[in-house]
Amino acid sequence: MSLVELIAQADERGLAVSGLACLDRCVPLLGGDDEVLRPLWASLAGGAGPDDWAGRLEEVRGKLGTAAAAADGDGDGDGDEAVALARRMLTTAPARRSAAELRPWADACSVAALRIHRLLDGAAARDDDADQVGGLPRALHAARAGESPAGGRTEGVSPLVAAELRRQVAVLERLSAHGPTGLRGALEVATEGRRVLRAAVSRRSRRKD
Repeated sequence: MSLVELIAQADERGLAVSGLACLDRCVPLLGGDDEVLRPLWASLAGGAGPDDWAGRLEEVRGKLGTAAAAADGDGDGDGDEAVALARRMLTTAPARRSAAELRPWADACSVAALRIHRLLDGAAARDDDADQVGGLPRALHAARAGESPAGGRTEGVSPLVAAELRRQVAVLERLSAHGPTGLRGALEVATEGRRVLRAAVSRRSRRKD
């Protein structure tokens, strides 16, 4: 099943986890540490109430607000765009944990995370804006939808971006197969992706120096 189909069929917990996992992988861009989103992960556990999400979302926004402001001065160009995309994931997160509100957010987080990985990989600088669909290169848009690009081409889908696409699929598949018990596996995937992104940020900084 494609990533687009998985998002379309996910329940409210799966959608919240999907969006949160994308944000978690990109949180180093906001100056956050590895534990800053744990309150939101805890609000999605089996024993948590539906209202826990809203309160913990505000808590996380408060913590990351100062850190994000400090991180703004660390980049330029593509780095600034990547930070803005990551911040938008957090600021647009719905306070109400309903499928109707979470689905567009999870979808937007998916696209934003893929764009961030392209920016950090330097691939975005080579993009032809006329050959994009939904903010993504045509080949990546097709891969996300489970379609084969024309002629089998995969230009623009770098290993870094392809790995992020696989992680997004893995998170939703674990939640679909295991329900609430899949939360730990989804967190593990997010943690692995965060390490990958942090390393990509570090490499990019070294290229600038």
